[in-house]
Amino acid sequence: MVLISIGGKGFTMQIDMPQIKNFSLFKERRDALVEQIKARYPKIQKGIVLLFADFEHDRARFRQESSFYYFTGIEEPGVVLALDLSGKTTLFTPVCGVDRSIWMHQDIPLTQENAEQLTLDTITDLGKPCRGYQINPFFHKDEVEQLLAFINKEKTEGATFFALNPTDQSSYISTRSIIAYISQWIPGFAQDMQDISPIVAALRRSKSQAEIERIYRAINITTLAQEAAAQAIADGVPESEIQAGLEYIFIGAGARIAFPSIVASGINGTVLHYVVNRNVVRNGDLVVVDIGAEFDYYCADITRTYPVSGTFTKRQKELYNIVLETQKYIADLAQPGMWLNNKNNPEQSLHHLAKKFIEERGYGNYFVHGVGHYLGMDVHDVGSYATPLKEGDVFTIEPGIYIPQERTGIRIEDDYWMTKDGAICLSEDIPKASEEIEKMVQQQFN
Repeated sequence: MVLISIGGKGFTMQIDMPQIKNFSLFKERRDALVEQIKARYPKIQKGIVLLFADFEHDRARFRQESSFYYFTGIEEPGVVLALDLSGKTTLFTPVCGVDRSIWMHQDIPLTQENAEQLTLDTITDLGKPCRGYQINPFFHKDEVEQLLAFINKEKTEGATFFALNPTDQSSYISTRSIIAYISQWIPGFAQDMQDISPIVAALRRSKSQAEIERIYRAINITTLAQEAAAQAIADGVPESEIQAGLEYIFIGAGARIAFPSIVASGINGTVLHYVVNRNVVRNGDLVVVDIGAEFDYYCADITRTYPVSGTFTKRQKELYNIVLETQKYIADLAQPGMWLNNKNNPEQSLHHLAKKFIEERGYGNYFVHGVGHYLGMDVHDVGSYATPLKEGDVFTIEPGIYIPQERTGIRIEDDYWMTKDGAICLSEDIPKASEEIEKMVQQQFN
C-alpha cells in the first residue's frame, strides 16, 4: 500500500500501486481466444491470429490499443503479434533507426532474451530500420518486410487469418487501417480476413476479480476527484478551474483521464458531451461533473450534479430526486437475464424501464440518451447489447433530465458489477442524495 498525499485541499488517499505484471495472465487469455476460435471455426486446420498495436501520436501520451494489451500486456507501439492456433506466438517489433531507449521509456525491452518472461516464443524484427525512434502509420514496405514475408508464406501454406476487422463505422479503426494498408502489397488480404471482434468482445465483457479490482481503483481515484470538484464549485469560478483541480487528483494518483472531463454549468449541462469547460459557474445554476479516471488500463465513469450556491432550489431538487429515484429503481431491477437496451423486450430492458419511469413523472421527452453502457478497458467497453446482462458484466446506470429552457441538466451516473444475485454499485461511496450533495458543496463555505 502506498500513501499518496495531494496538495491544494489536503486530500489524501491510499491505493495499491501497480505491481510487476504477471504475463501468464495474458497467455491464459490468448489460450482462451484460441479455444473460442477453434470452437467457432472447427473445420479450419491452420490459422493465424494477427493482433496489431497502436501507434504513437505527438499530441498525446501513448496508450496501447485495448484488445492488444488485453492479450499481451505489451505497451510498445507499432508491434504485431502472430498467434498460431497451435498456440505458438511470434512478436514482430519495429527496427528503429536510432536507439529508442534514449527517447522513450521501455519497461521490458522486446528482445528474444526476454521472450520467456513475456510468455512469447519468438521476438523478431518487423523489417528494415524505420527513420527515427518510431514507426509511423504510413510505414514503408521495407519497414515491415519480414511481417509481409511471414503472411505470404502462411497464406501459401493455406492458413486462414483472423483479426479484429469488423465492418461497422467506429470499431478498431487503427487495426482496420493497418490491414487495409497491408492489402496494397498482399492483394485480397483484408477481404480474406476472418473477423474475431465478437469473440474478443465476449471474452473482454466478463470481468475477472483482478479486473474488478482495477476498476475499483479507478473508481476510488474518481471518488476523490468528485470531492475535489464539489469543493471547488463556487460563484464566479471558471469551469476550467474545476476541471484542473479534479484532473490534478488523477495525475497525483498515477492515473489518467478515461475520457475528456465534463464540467458543465447552467445550460451547458444540457449538452451531453460538453467538454470545452470555459464558462464561469454562477449561483442558481447546477454543474454536471461527468468524469472518470483510468488506472492500469481500466476505467471509471461517474457523474454527479451540484448546485453552485450549495443548495438546490425547490424545482431543481424536484427534478434531481426524480433522476435519483430512477437510478435506484433501475439498479434494484437489474439482474442477469435483463438487457441494458432491447426494444423488442421493453419489459426486460433497463433503458425502456427507465424511460417509462421518467415518462410517468412527466419528463420522458427530457431523457435523451441511453440508461447505461458497458465499462472496462474502454469507457464505452466492448460487448453486445443484443445479449442479456450476465454475471461478470460491469456497466453504468446514468439516467438524466435535460431542460434547456430552464438552463437545467441533471445526470447521476454510477458503476455497477453484475453478480448472480443482482447489480452491486461499485461507486456507492460517492454521496448522491440531494442533502449529501449540498453538504459536499457547502464544506468550502465553512
